[in-house]
Amino acid sequence: MYILSSIPLLFNLGTGEIVLIALVVLLLFGGRKIPELMRGIGKGVRGFKQGLNEIQDEISNPVEDKKDDKDKKEDKTAEKK
Repeated sequence: MYILSSIPLLFNLGTGEIVLIALVVLLLFGGRKIPELMRGIGKGVRGFKQGLNEIQDEISNPVEDKKDDKDKKEDKTAEKK
């Protein structure tokens, strides 16, 4: 039970702790690598959001899209014959 009660305290960071973490990150990666790191994180978040939007679109219109795709495939095979 002690472990569960200490988890919320883990995310209770003050200004001093945040500044210390920022300084450690600056020392580890250097001033030149931090913008590249942030760009990579931004691209990852953007890709994740795009994936979520695509999944929501598929969930909202699954039957119509599949039906249209089948009709198009049948039309193409009929044209080839």
